[in-house]
Amino acid sequence: MLVLEYKVKGKQNQYNAIEDAIRTTQFIRNKANCLQQRFAIRYWMDAPQELKMDKFALNKYSTKLRSYFPFAAELNSMAVQSAAERGWSAISRFYDNCKSKKSGKKGYPRFQKNCRSVEYKTSGWKLHKTKRRITFTDKKGIGELKLLGKWDIQSYELKDIKGVRLIRRADGYYAQFCIGIDVVDIQPKTGNEIGLDVGIELFYTDSNGHHEPNPQFLRKAEKSIKHSQRRIYKYQQLININFYIKNYELVATTQQKPFSTNWGNCPLMFLFSSNWC
Repeated sequence: MLVLEYKVKGKQNQYNAIEDAIRTTQFIRNKANCLQQRFAIRYWMDAPQELKMDKFALNKYSTKLRSYFPFAAELNSMAVQSAAERGWSAISRFYDNCKSKKSGKKGYPRFQKNCRSVEYKTSGWKLHKTKRRITFTDKKGIGELKLLGKWDIQSYELKDIKGVRLIRRADGYYAQFCIGIDVVDIQPKTGNEIGLDVGIELFYTDSNGHHEPNPQFLRKAEKSIKHSQRRIYKYQQLININFYIKNYELVATTQQKPFSTNWGNCPLMFLFSSNWC
């Protein structure tokens, strides 16, 4: 399985719809209500011992949950099943640890409080023909989102995409595409071994005596930053000079107007008043 990640850009109402879908996924995984309509982790906890609980039983009850809660029905059916599978992964891990007699705590399933993603499988989304936009077609109202990132997805066909995840992080929202291919190392095996020593003066030195110098990205970036700062400083100085010139011109014009008006009226005022000035 290969995962390709892109940052998504949208409007605030679309981000709110993504948050609603994430909260619904968390609810489906571990929530229970007062009417004893239990599901996922809670349903497994309260189920009797003679009832066989497995992955298919949780998926079966996921469809019933959509009829109980309208906000759960708005989420895509495969996304609901994916949320149920998350609960079963925690349960199966607990069973495996108990069967293998793992020392210490066995990892009893708990309720999740900080869910940050929602996963769609092969339905509920539609990729644009340019593969630079994705549209979510369920009733949550996410709509069309723009994908920002590399063009790696262009080299894969649409049938190879087995699932799409929407993830919330500190710097925004991301979309992960799960590509159903096997990653195979095609490099031929030479049977030789090599030792590497990473240092400060040199990036690394191998056992064959090859020295790789440091790329010095910071030094190169500092030169470009200093050049940009000088340009910004000159531009700012020019803005300040133009600002003062405009102020001086404004003061000169405001002072010139009353001066010319007063002295332009002097001959008329002299004719009508001998005590002028």
